[in-house]
Amino acid sequence: MSYPQYPQQHQQAWQAGEPPLGAPYYGAPLPAAVKRFWKKYTAFSGRASRSEYWWWTLIAVIISIVLQIVLTVAGAAGATTTASGTMPGPGAIPVIIIMVVWGLATIIPSIALTVRRLHDANFSGWLYLLVLVPFLGGLAVLVMTILPANPAGQRFDKPVSH
Repeated sequence: MSYPQYPQQHQQAWQAGEPPLGAPYYGAPLPAAVKRFWKKYTAFSGRASRSEYWWWTLIAVIISIVLQIVLTVAGAAGATTTASGTMPGPGAIPVIIIMVVWGLATIIPSIALTVRRLHDANFSGWLYLLVLVPFLGGLAVLVMTILPANPAGQRFDKPVSH
């Protein structure tokens, strides 16, 4: 697999280990992708490789599924049926609180990661707003996040001072 050429300052830094946070980490392993997600919490500038993006997406989906399963189980325990429907059991409340905290803690960095991924494919981060278009907008953003890195995306990198 070939990777786009890094600017000179990134090539030197990467020879000692993983690339600096300002550069995309092509072929990032899962732990590095998660670490970079949290370290670049609100960084909308720069780029993110496909591996950085999709490893985090996998983790986020797994956590969401686990929380949903726990909510279903906790809500079923002690559930009551009324004339207006089924009320979840009291065990659902702490799980709902955890889900809300998780969602609030990850929404901004997830948007930032998607914007950086769009930059790596040489698209404006403003194209993320397409997700506001029902169905087709989300599909368009999905397709753009799947595309390979484009060397012209380096225009979104921050200049590194020496």
